[in-house]
Amino acid sequence: MPGAASDANCGEDKGGEQSAPGWVLAMSVAASSLPFINGSIVNVALPAIRSDLGASAAETQWAVNAFTLPLAALLMLGSALGDRFGRRRVLMTGVVIFGIASLLCATVPTLEALIIGRAGQGVGGALLLPSSLALLNGAHSGEARGRAVGTWASAGAVSGAVAPFAGGWLVETFGWPSVFWLLVPISILAFALAWWKVDEVKRPDDAATDYSGAASATLGLTGITLALTFWSASGVGDWRVIASALLGILMLAVFFAIEKRKGDEAMMPLALFGGACVVSRNVLTFLLYGALGAMLLILPYLLIESSGYSPTMAGLVIMPFPIIIGFGSPLMGGLAERIGVRLPLSVGPLIVTGGLLLALRIGPETDYWTSVFPALVVIGVGMAIAVAPLTSEVMAAVEDSYAGTVSGLNNADSRTGGLIAVALMGGVLSLSGQALFGGFYGAVYAMAAAAALAALTGWFGLKPLEKAELAFS
Repeated sequence: MPGAASDANCGEDKGGEQSAPGWVLAMSVAASSLPFINGSIVNVALPAIRSDLGASAAETQWAVNAFTLPLAALLMLGSALGDRFGRRRVLMTGVVIFGIASLLCATVPTLEALIIGRAGQGVGGALLLPSSLALLNGAHSGEARGRAVGTWASAGAVSGAVAPFAGGWLVETFGWPSVFWLLVPISILAFALAWWKVDEVKRPDDAATDYSGAASATLGLTGITLALTFWSASGVGDWRVIASALLGILMLAVFFAIEKRKGDEAMMPLALFGGACVVSRNVLTFLLYGALGAMLLILPYLLIESSGYSPTMAGLVIMPFPIIIGFGSPLMGGLAERIGVRLPLSVGPLIVTGGLLLALRIGPETDYWTSVFPALVVIGVGMAIAVAPLTSEVMAAVEDSYAGTVSGLNNADSRTGGLIAVALMGGVLSLSGQALFGGFYGAVYAMAAAAALAALTGWFGLKPLEKAELAFS
């Protein structure tokens, strides 16, 4: 069971071998690509969704938040269910839920059905993501684990590169519901690979599942998200902001009280945060992915709404960013196993900061190659340096039997950062014309500040050439 966290080592290898690691990697890539593609493809479709359904800025936000909220709130529950009932079984359940929800979004093109379907995708993603990465972690060890995680990250980046372009073309050719059809065959492929090629893995003990913790965390994040959404649209004086914030804070306090009482049986054992190195990892993840999530939401929207880009072109111009991650992540995953994570997790976010500041040169009449392209390239280089080391270092920090728990925590952390960033974007999404560029520039400064804080966290929070280790008893 988890005990106190130690900062002496940040992530000693404890991985065991699982049969057919190549098939496990293929399955993990297929399954985890579902939420990755879903996030990037819908960003390109947002202007069409808003126009076709006559949605307000707040309703447009919920087309995004309806997916991200349950994904962030339930990832820890998904990891706990995988540890207890079997990671393969829970992953397959999540894939089925995700596929059915995608069909709902595709076949019932109304705002209500879209929000319900997006929420279903979030639930499915919360079940499949932590088990996907935990199975991958258990099938590889040592430097091979770093390379596998790098390949997993690069495959996600490549799918993220193709998805906006494909999504833009689908929106222009067949309408926005068609982007959700793209997810159905991928769901079938992921399910088939898990069914035929991956062995079941579960934690040896039979600890009770922390449903009360999951419920309180979900309500807490919902309250905070509602408060930020209402605040971005109506200002801090809105009674809905105050009521939602109070609900969120209260339920998060209840969540931490439950987790403290449950101890080792908690959904998110507080012992995971016993060392500064562990806390630094999670703070860095939250800040970096929050900045990235905001940029990937607002930039395509800006290009379509105020710069005259078509959805296809908006998807195409984003491609340099994920392509660079796709090529760079496998190299950095293996390198970080040899040199440690402190340097890449400091330099990477710092480069992202520079790329975000370059985005301040984007304007209504600026040329793509001299404004948008350089910013995306620099951001892509920074993320390529940071993504694989961050993921592999987190997964190497625990015993294999708790890989699902830590995978869920790390994914929940990154998704929560993106969730809060999207919730704060409502005021920007409600603007148009030149005013939209003004809101974009303000958001860019906030994103750059978050990325810079992530760089400082990596440098001062992580020890050189060392990895954090969770002690188990």
